[in-house]
Amino acid sequence: MTATYTFDVFSTLDGFANHNGDWGGYWGKQGPEFLAHRAAAHRDPFRMVLGAKTYASNAPFLRAGFDRSRFDEWITRMFASPVTVLSRRLTEPLGWPGTTIEAGDPLEVVSRLKAESDVPLRSHGSLTLNRALLNAGLVDTVEVTVFPVLSGKTGVDRVFAGVDDFDLELLEARTFDGHTQVLTYRPARHG
Repeated sequence: MTATYTFDVFSTLDGFANHNGDWGGYWGKQGPEFLAHRAAAHRDPFRMVLGAKTYASNAPFLRAGFDRSRFDEWITRMFASPVTVLSRRLTEPLGWPGTTIEAGDPLEVVSRLKAESDVPLRSHGSLTLNRALLNAGLVDTVEVTVFPVLSGKTGVDRVFAGVDDFDLELLEARTFDGHTQVLTYRPARHG
């Protein structure tokens, strides 16, 4: 059995994955329906796959003594899941319990994980890694959460910059709290 791999990413309508402005988390657009959806999507067992940069950005929240009670339920579940970090520069032990480092070629590592894992693989963010995996045909689903904002001045990191051409089969489209779209696609290389 082959495990599925989901590239899960948050985006503005104009395609930015994050910002350097005063928007706050979720660009200030989270609502109870959306947060309940995220918690449900992270309820069943899964393995996170992260690049070194995304791991490093989350590492401060994992140190001893950090108050995790403020996290949304889905983030708590993400931090409790087993994690594979793809990195040639990080070394073990890492502060995130259940985390292993794979220093090999990311395409080979993810191919092996898909063949060996008994739970789905999921990656949140990790843009550079997931662009390469998408281009290599290793991403089974792309789940884009589109927040109703344009961040042309403060937007950072275009979600799909540098990816090849893909046709996207829409598997599911849902609206939460009257304004946030979660779109799930199956990618297929165009042409």
